[in-house]
Amino acid sequence: MIKDTLSKIESAIAKVRTIDNKDAAELVTLLTALKAELQALPQSCMDDARSIAHFTEAAAHEVSRANKSVQLKNLSIAGISYAVKGFEASHPKLVDVVNEICMALSRMGI
Repeated sequence: MIKDTLSKIESAIAKVRTIDNKDAAELVTLLTALKAELQALPQSCMDDARSIAHFTEAAAHEVSRANKSVQLKNLSIAGISYAVKGFEASHPKLVDVVNEICMALSRMGI
């Protein structure tokens, strides 16, 4: 399930025409790091990880839409932040990667 979601996110990034190759490469690199962190999670944390993945997928979708909605983009990014909060103490590297993704999107104006 999470692998499929991450594949969808990578696909959405590849479709975005408003970011340059360097930014797209940065996002792909960060998603690769996110995959590694998610693979290391115990099964007991997978529901929370799915929430993070779904909100990240929603953010990628909002960025790749032809008719972008700033409000939906902001809501999906807020969802990522909220879903990650539970991982701050137990999985700090995962939180760092997700925060880097959010900051990269923000730097790109996404």
